[in-house]
Amino acid sequence: MSPDAAGLLLAAAGIFALRILDVSIGTLRIAFLVRGRRAIAGGLSFFESLVWLTAAAQVITSLDAPIKFVAYAAGYATGTVLGVSIERWIGAGDTLLRVITPVGSPPVETPLRDAGYYVTSLNAQGRDGDVRVLFTVLSRRKVPAALRIVRQASPNAYVTLEATTPARASSIGASHVRK
Repeated sequence: MSPDAAGLLLAAAGIFALRILDVSIGTLRIAFLVRGRRAIAGGLSFFESLVWLTAAAQVITSLDAPIKFVAYAAGYATGTVLGVSIERWIGAGDTLLRVITPVGSPPVETPLRDAGYYVTSLNAQGRDGDVRVLFTVLSRRKVPAALRIVRQASPNAYVTLEATTPARASSIGASHVRK
């Protein structure tokens, strides 16, 4: 392989790596922004733009090298997948866990409370009769454990999850918003 070809491949690999980095950072930035973590999102945006500028400059300075275009696009795609994976692994933010069970089914709130989760229980009327609707806000990292508890207590429970956006908590019950 000629030194020029090796240099071109090395440059393409560098562009690919930079794009993975900047798109992953961008994905995390958006996730933190949506969850109301503006300071973290702002810090990430600085590094995202710095890395992007470095990668883009390497492509724009030599428009006669299509391999750099491919590396740029492939890095973007790979960065998207990696960024989402990292965001899931970090598990930042809170989730609203909603559980709906028939009133006659085994209680779910008791084992959840025994595990330390704060649970609000409401009686409601469903299509097929009386139901209990349970709500708990918990860290995203704790969702799998809470779901295991729900499935053990009531395997047929209807469960939904929603990402939450923090708002200013009032002084009433603010210490019990999440576990």
